[in-house]
Amino acid sequence: MGKRYFCDYCNRSFQDNLHNRKKHLFGVQHQRSKKVWYDFFRDAAAILADEQNKKPCRKFLQTGECDFGNNCRFSHMTEDDVQQLTAHIEEEKRLRQQQEARHEDPDWRVEEWLEKKMKRRKLASGTSSTPAEAPIFQFPPGWPPVHELPPSLHPPPPEGWTIPTSIQWG
Repeated sequence: MGKRYFCDYCNRSFQDNLHNRKKHLFGVQHQRSKKVWYDFFRDAAAILADEQNKKPCRKFLQTGECDFGNNCRFSHMTEDDVQQLTAHIEEEKRLRQQQEARHEDPDWRVEEWLEKKMKRRKLASGTSSTPAEAPIFQFPPGWPPVHELPPSLHPPPPEGWTIPTSIQWG
């Protein structure tokens, strides 16, 4: 019978040859199925923009169903759906701005984050609130001495890495 080609977008298989594959890949059904698949991964803002540019589907508004389904060129969103989508977009935007503000804050330091994390761990484990010393790192058995290791495997110095002021990144 020969090789068969299975299209993941259309969930359909057919005999694989140049003519059949070309006919399928350029067919209307395949193009629509592929569009529906990629629309599934779009962000909410793009969906809202598309839906606001479309006119409402009369058949969908009257009966709650449309013969064209996802392929309909009119909007199937109600006013409540549009409001929920708008609220979702605003919430995402607010969260993104908060996250950016936190990372741009010059007072935010890694050391503060590590201290908070250690405090949370101590509270979760139920240990006392006295500061514990950092654990001493030990190399796995069988490794060569530290001075023979490449620089990327050297442990950090206890006081931390020093960053020269003359370095420019970017």
